[in-house]
Amino acid sequence: MNSPLPLRNSCPPGACDCQRDELLGVPGADTRVLLLTRNEEQRLLERLESLQSLEDLERMQQRMFENLGIRLHIEPAHGEVRSMRGIHMRFDAHPGLCRKTRQSIPAAIRRAMEKRPEIAWRLLDANDLLGAG
Repeated sequence: MNSPLPLRNSCPPGACDCQRDELLGVPGADTRVLLLTRNEEQRLLERLESLQSLEDLERMQQRMFENLGIRLHIEPAHGEVRSMRGIHMRFDAHPGLCRKTRQSIPAAIRRAMEKRPEIAWRLLDANDLLGAG
């Protein structure tokens, strides 16, 4: 594949389950996620850590989907949420998304929520966990 844009380097053998090479071998496959090089990932993580509001988080989720084709779902756990760990974050299955990236993006969002708890409160309220019912 001759691409003018740099693609993410492959992970060391056995270190990841991203299926990068298999994705590159499929003609017409959506390879946008491979545009997330390590430098670009670092920029994304810095941006996620500096989230200012729930709307900002939702915009970033939309941009990740538009630019990289990855969808991140963020929702409170069923029942009681006592910490940021009680907010579940999961990605739709997407070949090419590195295991470390699947861990670092939610971690960056949790750090942003710890800095600005109002983001988590708004997320909980949006899911009627703080609402009057």
